[in-house]
Amino acid sequence: MAQAQSRVLTAHVPLPLAEKIDAAAARLERPKGWIIKQALLAWLDQEEERKRLTLEAMEEVDQGNVIEQDAVMAWAESLSGSAPLPLPKK
Repeated sequence: MAQAQSRVLTAHVPLPLAEKIDAAAARLERPKGWIIKQALLAWLDQEEERKRLTLEAMEEVDQGNVIEQDAVMAWAESLSGSAPLPLPKK
């Protein structure tokens, strides 16, 4: 089985973070590199999803599918009262 190509990256991290990585690696019985790779993959997935959602929201705005700020503010302010308004709709 062919091994995937890889590249070494280096980063300076604060000591408390490095200690947390060490502890996680010991607890999971995994190498520190595995912990860091999992964290990077999760972060990249999160950033890709954030970008997708942002582009989707921008498309909604371009199409005029928005809720007026006044309606949102009135709804938000009503949440602390005894009779909250229904969620504003487009």
